[in-house]
Amino acid sequence: MSARRVVVRAGAVLAAAVLLAAPVAAGQAPPERAPAVLAVGPIGMTVSDLDRSVEFYTDVLHFEPESDVEVAGADYERLSGVFGVRMRVARLRLGREEIELTQYLAPEGRPYPADTRSNDRWFQHAAIVVRDMDEAYRALRAAKVRFASTGPQLLPAWNPNAGGIRAFYFRDPDGHHLELIWFPRGKGDPRWQEPSSRLFLGIDHTAIVVGDTERSLRFYRDLLGFRVAGESRNSGTEQEHLNNVEGASLRITGLRAPAGPGVELLEYLTPRDGRPFPADARANDLVHWQTTLTVRPGSAASGAGGTAGAGDDALAILSSRGPPLVSRAVAMPAERALGFSRGVVIRDPDGHAVQLIQP
Repeated sequence: MSARRVVVRAGAVLAAAVLLAAPVAAGQAPPERAPAVLAVGPIGMTVSDLDRSVEFYTDVLHFEPESDVEVAGADYERLSGVFGVRMRVARLRLGREEIELTQYLAPEGRPYPADTRSNDRWFQHAAIVVRDMDEAYRALRAAKVRFASTGPQLLPAWNPNAGGIRAFYFRDPDGHHLELIWFPRGKGDPRWQEPSSRLFLGIDHTAIVVGDTERSLRFYRDLLGFRVAGESRNSGTEQEHLNNVEGASLRITGLRAPAGPGVELLEYLTPRDGRPFPADARANDLVHWQTTLTVRPGSAASGAGGTAGAGDDALAILSSRGPPLVSRAVAMPAERALGFSRGVVIRDPDGHAVQLIQP
């Protein structure tokens, strides 16, 4: 199936009012407001050669192309935070979930930092659920993918939350980490157990390395409204060889929104020598992933003097709460070529990019 490709030139950016909300107490979700996030996805990453990446994800992992657009102009400079930008963006689907691959035609960014490891805090992956781990592993071997794990690992039975799960880390052509994951009965979403002729079923979650779980929970749970869906402490030789980090011991916290894949927080209790997110990273660098979150619509009647509440503009509120911005400002692309009317990219406490959109 061939993807549609169109070229869009952005017009002028409309002014976006920034509405301030009352502060959220640490450790508490505000009881007077519904969770800001309605859905997670697509999971995005910057690539160096879009045609090569689309071929990899469709031929090797059986994703299906949905769209292929090219955008440029002031709206997209504000959204990406990159001056003089021209982007080509492809959206691919696997089951119910989507990924978004972005090639910066101009200006090009930098490759991954040298010797990237799974405990560096710029680490992020997408976990692809498979019907049969052995068959999927053989398919990846036949495609000569780059390994990150030594091979598929069976997590041990002593770990009640993770025991019986099989997993394997590998890399795409740009070095982005991906995971194959297989769930036994009683683990994961029940839909992963439904009969299927497909080998690659969908995306269960995206995982990010964090320095401090409690600090990250204040961002994802207390500010954005994710719920904690599960927690685990993983260690031992299986975990070490899955992550390819000697002595790996992790605190893992699974988060869920009302729809879409989960977000998994990976805090390395040992070793603690993972490097911080590059302070000068930009959206056109290959280290850049961005997790798109659809936030609840704002009220057209909201104004600068309004009171924070269920009708307030969640996108503007969240972008004004203090997280560092990737975007220069809230952007409103007139042509809506990327599928949303308003968007802004912010960073979480460890530097991971989060794109907030309103459809």
